[in-house]
This record gives sequence, C-alpha cells and structure tokens, in this order.
Amino acid sequence: MKTLAKTTLVMMLVLSFTAFAWAQETLWNELNAKLVTLYQQGQYSEAAKIAEEALSVAEKTFGPDHPSVATSLYNLATLYAAQSKYVEAEPLHKRALAIYENALGPDDPSVAQSLDSLAQLYDSQGKYSQAEPLYQRALTMKEKALGPDHPRVATSLNNLGALYDAQGKYSQVEPLYQRALAIYEKVLGPDHPDVATVLENMAQFYEKIGKKDEARRFEEQAKKIRLKNQ
Repeated sequence: MKTLAKTTLVMMLVLSFTAFAWAQETLWNELNAKLVTLYQQGQYSEAAKIAEEALSVAEKTFGPDHPSVATSLYNLATLYAAQSKYVEAEPLHKRALAIYENALGPDDPSVAQSLDSLAQLYDSQGKYSQAEPLYQRALTMKEKALGPDHPRVATSLNNLGALYDAQGKYSQVEPLYQRALAIYEKVLGPDHPDVATVLENMAQFYEKIGKKDEARRFEEQAKKIRLKNQ
C-alpha cells in the first residue's frame, strides 16, 4: 500500500541580538536554502552533508534545545530516511520531536509533522506497532487544529489505512480509505494525484479481500487520473 509522504524540509527564522549570532543565523539560513534545493533535485547524499553542517551551526548558535536545532535534526533525519538510512534517522527524529514538544507545546503543528515522519520511518521498516500510535496521535492533532476535512487529515487517514491493510486488519481499512478519498475529491478535485493514490490503495485492498469488480473499477479510475497528470 502507498503512504502519502508529505514530509518536507522545513526552515525556521529566529531573532538574534549580536553580530556573531546574526552572522551564524544568516549562515544557517543559507545552508538550509542550499540543502532544500539539493533535496528537491534528489541529491540526498550531498544535501545530508549540508544538513549536518547546518545542525552544527544551529547547536552552536541557538543552544541544544532550541526549535531551530529541532528543524535541523528533522531535516537531516528526512535526508537519511530518503537514503534508507533508518538507523541513523530514528534518533534524530526522536530528538527533534522532543525539542518541538518541550519548546513549542504538544499541540504545535511541528509536533504533528514530526510524529508523521517518525511514523513513516517505522512504517517503512515494517515496525507497525511503533508507527500506529504516532499516526493516530498526528491524526487527532490535525483534526483538532485543521478541521475534519483538511487534506492533511486525509493524508493521515490514508496512511493509517495503509498501515492496517499491511497488518491484515481489514475491518479498519475501508472506512479510512473512503473518508480520505472523499476529502481529497472535495478539497483537491477528482483528478488530483493524491486521489489516484487512495484509489490505487483501495483497488489493491478490494483485490485482496476478493471484491474483484470494485478493485477493477478503482484501478481504472486511478489510471485515468494518472494519464491526465502526465
């Protein structure tokens, strides 16, 4: 099943009060801009080297428990995960999450984003029991902060559905996919690529449980959307 990876590198601006701190902050922002460009180009290894430097600058400039340090940790973890370096990525994501929670509060959007990324890291490794509570908490936070019909809520619903599907918890899968599909179609339009992803997941799910007609219908619908977006 396909999860919808809404992981993005993040940049955070802070205020500083000395010439040295200002210069270091400027350097940190420049490094972030460079690594984001490399990330978008798929040059993950090169971007990770820049992210490591940005983390070092952030720790020296802002202190070890500052949200900007969490941002650098998150960015580096994301780049490691993109290279399947899961062992290296996990402690970075955990530390970023802890800093965001302590510095910004447990309901901050940065916390939800960190929860999702850590959940996807576990999901990618088949560590479903570790991923599930993180996906669930992120979903609850998004529903509260953004409302029940936001696309980011749909992303969590799809990912949680895919997680249950992979574990064979079929009774919990269909309502999550259906709700995700309804939100995406309503908010993003019926021909959006995210709609196709959910349709493909539903097609595979229905094929798995023996609903062949439904599986073919959703598969054909997804193919049409993919063709329109080529």
